[in-house]
Formats: sequence, C-alpha cells, structure tokens
Amino acid sequence: MPRSLHVRLDDTSAAALEVVRAGEMTDSEAVRTALREAAARRRARSALRDEVRRLAADDGDREEMRIVREQLADLAPRPPD
Repeated sequence: MPRSLHVRLDDTSAAALEVVRAGEMTDSEAVRTALREAAARRRARSALRDEVRRLAADDGDREEMRIVREQLADLAPRPPD
C-alpha cells in the first residue's frame, strides 16, 4: 500500500530537491529517486564495511598484504644521501 509522507524543507533541502528534480520530475518522483539512491549508497557502504572486516580478520590475507608491502618497499627508489 502506498504511503504518504509530508515534510517541511529547509532552504538547503529545498535546493537539493531542485537539483534532484532537474526540472524533469515531480517533487514526489524526486523524493522517491533520492530515497532509492540514498538507500543504495548505504547498502554499498555497509557491504564495503563488511568486506573490510572480513579481510581484517583473514590472517592469510593480512600476511599476503605484509609481503606485498615489503616487496613494494624494496622496489621504491631510495632517497639521495
């Protein structure tokens, strides 16, 4: 069932709504679009946080990263004396 929502926009939010609308959407379409985009960004950030936690807990991966860092350090040019 569709849900109705009433909001009071401050100046910053009203300006953001105009950007989202871009003169081509109704206010309702723009708000729905903005909500879907915000939800997608939050899901992506959450997935990234989960991946970082998983990798941080992976001893084998951390060891591989340490080895790669050492190899890169060996390849880096030495500062002049």
